[in-house]
Amino acid sequence: MDNKQVAFALGLAQKAGKVASGDFAVRSALNGGKAKLMLIAGDAAEASRKEMEYLAETANVKTVTGPARAEIGAAIGKSPRTAVVITDNNFAVMIYNKCHD
Repeated sequence: MDNKQVAFALGLAQKAGKVASGDFAVRSALNGGKAKLMLIAGDAAEASRKEMEYLAETANVKTVTGPARAEIGAAIGKSPRTAVVITDNNFAVMIYNKCHD
């Protein structure tokens, strides 16, 4: 995985308004059926990771492990984020593929 490419794609998705970040927004996107992919920070605490994976699983959304929390936050112009949700299928495919390179 190339963290710079993942961060670049995440930044594009954020500018297009296709990223939900923050606990409430992530849960709302998952519960509302808008989520296409969940990106979880590589340095997320184990309890947080398990909770996010459970929420994604119940919403039938794929999860991928991405860069560190600080890098995810910087990519979207916000404070460090443990998890973000991509709400567009094309951006979700792009980020998923970059995480598996």
